[in-house]
Amino acid sequence: MPNPSTAAEGVRLQKVIAQAGLASRREAEEMIADGRVEVNGQLVTEQGRRVDPVVDVIRLDGSRIPPQRNHVYLALNKPRGVVSTMEDPQGRLTLTDFLPRKSGRLFHVGRLDTPTEGLIVLTNDGDFAQRLSHPSFEIDKQYMVEVEGEVENAVLKRLTRGVVLDDGPIKPDKIRLVSRSGAKALIEVTIHSGRNRIVRRMFEAVGLPIRRLARTRIGPIRLGNLPSGETRELTSNEIGALLDRAGL
Repeated sequence: MPNPSTAAEGVRLQKVIAQAGLASRREAEEMIADGRVEVNGQLVTEQGRRVDPVVDVIRLDGSRIPPQRNHVYLALNKPRGVVSTMEDPQGRLTLTDFLPRKSGRLFHVGRLDTPTEGLIVLTNDGDFAQRLSHPSFEIDKQYMVEVEGEVENAVLKRLTRGVVLDDGPIKPDKIRLVSRSGAKALIEVTIHSGRNRIVRRMFEAVGLPIRRLARTRIGPIRLGNLPSGETRELTSNEIGALLDRAGL
């Protein structure tokens, strides 16, 4: 847990809240007085408290306020057929082809195989990317899976219970049937594992060929209505929630 800043150092708490774009300074003072602000897990109601916005963990209504950083945090809706790398010696389309100009060098947090589309997070914050990509910080991810053929309830139950793959057993957090018609079905899968092609291999194990696979959520980050091939900046709340997940 970060150490609280001394009273003679740092930045006034209301200024930090205002600089985060959450309120005016006057409104921030009211938020503090109303008991809505915490610093390092302790409620702060006195005005003028000084903090170190880089070291101290500051929360408003329970949501983390991320420190101001000279970093880029982007969500990209990766199209199908795009390689999840920043460059490719074979000349295939990569993530770089869909980033805003002058983005600089970015790291991708996790990967999607080439046929899979959907949400991928990119940043120039190397520590952040490395921590979130590490197996010990497996974050829940949600996928929308379109499969061929008729899906029996017994198969869904088998997926829910988990299956054994060549690299060990795997059990999803949640399986939900979204829709089902004679020729295809749409299934929502939530899973923590970051093992290679894990969703595709799970469905192959129960004899369900995947027609289309899209990642729709990474932890608190949702794909939403972001068009294919487009990017958006992560919100302050999203960054704060990811910093919490990463233990930063």
